[in-house]
Amino acid sequence: MAKTQISVRGASEHNLKSVDIDIPRDQMVVVTGLSGSGKSSLAFDTIYAEGQRKYMESLSAYARQFLDQLQKPDIESIEGLPPTIAIEQRSASHNPRSTVATTTEIYDYLRLLFARAGHPRCWHKDEKTGKVCGDPIASQSATQIVDHILDNPDGTRIMILSPIIRGKKGHHKEIFEAMTRQGFVRARVDGEIMDLREIAESKAGTPFTTKTQRYQQHTIEAIVDRIVIRDEGKDDPESGVRSRVADSTELSLKLADGLVVVTVNDAEDREVWHDTLYSEKYACPKHPECALEDLEPRLFSFNSPYGACPSCSGLGIRFEFDTELVVADKDKTLSTGAIEPWRFGGKRMKIYYARAIRKFCKDFEVDAETPWKKLGKPIQRILLHGTNSRDESKYGSFFEGVIPNLQRRLENTESENFKHFIAAYLSEAACETCDGARLREESLNVFLDTETKVRNKKVVKSYNINDVVTMTIEHASEFFESLKLSDEETIIAEPILKEVRARLGFMLSVGLGYLNLNRGTGTLSGGEAQRIRLATQVGSGLVGCCYVLDEPTIGLHQRDNQKLITTLRHLTNIGNTVLVVEHDEDTIRASDHLIDIGPGPGVHGGEIVAQGTLDEVLKNKKSLTAKFLNGMEAIHTPDKRRPLNGKGPALTVKKAAQNNLNDVDVRFPLGGLVVVTGVSGSGKSTLVNRILLRSAKRELLGSKEKPGLHAGLKGVEHINRIIEVDQSPIGRTPRSNPATYTSVFNSVRDLFSKTKESKIRGYKPGRFSFNVKGGRCEACQGQGTKKIEMHFLPDVYVQCDECKGHRYNRETLEVHYKGKTIADVLEMTVEQALEFFDAFPDVKRVLTALNDVGLSYIQLGQASTTLSGGEAQRVKLATELGKRSTGNTLFVLDEPTTGLHFADVKKLIHVLDRLVDAGNTVVVIEHNMDVIKCADWIIDLGPEGGDKGGNIVAEGTPEQVAKHKKSYTGKFLRDHL
Repeated sequence: MAKTQISVRGASEHNLKSVDIDIPRDQMVVVTGLSGSGKSSLAFDTIYAEGQRKYMESLSAYARQFLDQLQKPDIESIEGLPPTIAIEQRSASHNPRSTVATTTEIYDYLRLLFARAGHPRCWHKDEKTGKVCGDPIASQSATQIVDHILDNPDGTRIMILSPIIRGKKGHHKEIFEAMTRQGFVRARVDGEIMDLREIAESKAGTPFTTKTQRYQQHTIEAIVDRIVIRDEGKDDPESGVRSRVADSTELSLKLADGLVVVTVNDAEDREVWHDTLYSEKYACPKHPECALEDLEPRLFSFNSPYGACPSCSGLGIRFEFDTELVVADKDKTLSTGAIEPWRFGGKRMKIYYARAIRKFCKDFEVDAETPWKKLGKPIQRILLHGTNSRDESKYGSFFEGVIPNLQRRLENTESENFKHFIAAYLSEAACETCDGARLREESLNVFLDTETKVRNKKVVKSYNINDVVTMTIEHASEFFESLKLSDEETIIAEPILKEVRARLGFMLSVGLGYLNLNRGTGTLSGGEAQRIRLATQVGSGLVGCCYVLDEPTIGLHQRDNQKLITTLRHLTNIGNTVLVVEHDEDTIRASDHLIDIGPGPGVHGGEIVAQGTLDEVLKNKKSLTAKFLNGMEAIHTPDKRRPLNGKGPALTVKKAAQNNLNDVDVRFPLGGLVVVTGVSGSGKSTLVNRILLRSAKRELLGSKEKPGLHAGLKGVEHINRIIEVDQSPIGRTPRSNPATYTSVFNSVRDLFSKTKESKIRGYKPGRFSFNVKGGRCEACQGQGTKKIEMHFLPDVYVQCDECKGHRYNRETLEVHYKGKTIADVLEMTVEQALEFFDAFPDVKRVLTALNDVGLSYIQLGQASTTLSGGEAQRVKLATELGKRSTGNTLFVLDEPTTGLHFADVKKLIHVLDRLVDAGNTVVVIEHNMDVIKCADWIIDLGPEGGDKGGNIVAEGTPEQVAKHKKSYTGKFLRDHL
């Protein structure tokens, strides 16, 4: 009998307390609970991990040695477990070659579509006029060329010529000699018919005798045959006309490397002849050098040398010296270091550059005390880029230029330190050859022709592959739905278009219509990357699987939640189990089965508080989730908001135009909680992270990060610090932990070094570090565990025999404070440590901050690699909270509610209010309505995502935005106020 549920028995992974649970299959199951209560431990570390492990065990021992083996979770048994697929909230590939189109495999189908239904055109560009030829390029067989020739009416006089030389300089004597030896009698030379015997008998042996003629470009065509077309026997292969034309055509193709010229006599004017050039290759008849091999998908791959732009190797970008970074402060003079990279270096280099500046000022009559901005553009250009011939004749002196000098040094140096130093002055710029399209010229001149209506007239429009990938997913979907090809092309393209349309449809269904197909996956948020993987899985059409998702609503506006829920429903409707770890109220209410884990975080959690249908959970009095859902608990709207009117101090961004922003002027009032919101893809992250944050850092801290396009930032003088609190890891190795990151461990080590035992033994604070030799266990180098590689079996992590997992050697562990060793302190939770260090204000202040942001359950020594993005963000926030406030600090947070339960969000809002009350400004990018309704000021971007966004839809207090009729945020906000 088929299993109808997943039965988990004795799950004790991490903080789970021997959990027994039955999860219904083929339903949408939502797992919720406080942050750190054990949701991910059940969903990912138990159910998903066991599903993966069982699948790997089904493989042969030989195959298993090539795979990363998984540890068996701490459970007694799991029954009824289908194959599991995890779609986690992790950032996508940072490979610069990875794009949305390549990740979803849409690009593979586009390459095939253009290779099979595309029309190549000549890309030859006239040097004088700049006009591109654009003539169609097509391959024709010898038989097709013969048929074209015989299509001429009865009595037509034709000549078949073989183009031996086309547009080449020289006297070409050897060409004429070769044609004579091959038996040709006549040739057409630069349009004039000549007798080859006369040329051979002449003294020069060539008609080009003067020096002027030799430097001119010439065309030489051997006349293979002259024929009069007759209707009789045209269709008979054995007839004289067809046979003669076929032989002559084949001879010409052989001599001229696949080309033949057919010139036809005008019926009305016998003196006029019309040329047609035929090609056996994909080559332009007018410009044979513009030739292609057969159209293949690899021609459109920027990851292949056959298709990649030769200048940028398919990256679409290059790094060049940024004049804004080279001259960062335009108020400085040449003598005070306006040329920033020339201010640093060894003593010899400083002397060399100081001498170079003095010589420049003398040769070009420049005052070294004049500020850079007053030097004048010609002098600025010479300083940065060096002299040209006109400058040298004017001033009588040569100057290499700062940027050529830096470029030369960068190319010639072997010093890694110098390369690292000089990289700070480089910025990304679009490749000049391909203009960021990544492909070579040939690939970009293959077009799809489609019929469209313009003012009720049918017009044929052409698109190359770059035109398609620069579209948003929404625009591309409309394009492929309306694409009209010829009858033959439609048959060829039908199976390809079916796959492309399906994938675009799945992307739209998860709310990603605003993304461009050529968007680099490294620039996607964790939520966007997760939804792309979800769309790919939906497209695979698998059934009988268990999909485990980690907060798929991250970065999604309330408006788009229903699209995502519909997609998850589709997975269950076709016969899959969907297990979602989620805090979003809409998703929780849409679940078939709800599991609430708690009752508290960390050691206070790990139990099933309530489970069942939504109605059943709502009746449970122990469930904190139920209390928030039924209104017994709530995040209340503040009674009074901080007055942030248009007259107070503010940071003002002028004419922001990066990505989809439409030259907007945005005012961020200081001294309050400012929330930037709007639908997904409306331009929030671009405005706040790429422009506001980078520009403020550059002005205040001298950062080398280049801001997005904007005209300027005003009001920076009102702030004195900038703190970016993002979700990047607090450390990349297991040695990093909350205690070391917050610096609380420094105080703890100082405390242990001041104990009586330490003083007797002469131990300093360094003795209590597990990262350096001295006090740590050298057997495991302070890790506490050893990794044993087991070939085709999973790697085994065993406790270190020497220190028994305590990280330190025996002598260090003999030092105690209040009965605890330094290892015991690292194993304490924040909650335990807060009580233990109650008498030490410096330690207590940081631990209180960690507790206030809802991290009471994490251990001080917990490896940073095991912290979620939301937990890492809150550790950073607590680090700043734990410092003594100076006020006038700008805090920038990007979706801090990630991974937070309603109760945790309540704590977070309290913490943000504390920061603002201390005289700081907090700018938050957020979709969570509870945070938005507690803001002092809202900036709502939109109205849509992608190219339909980038405008300020509404700004003001939550009450003002809620009244705005065009604001999607306002529509949902009305229900929460």
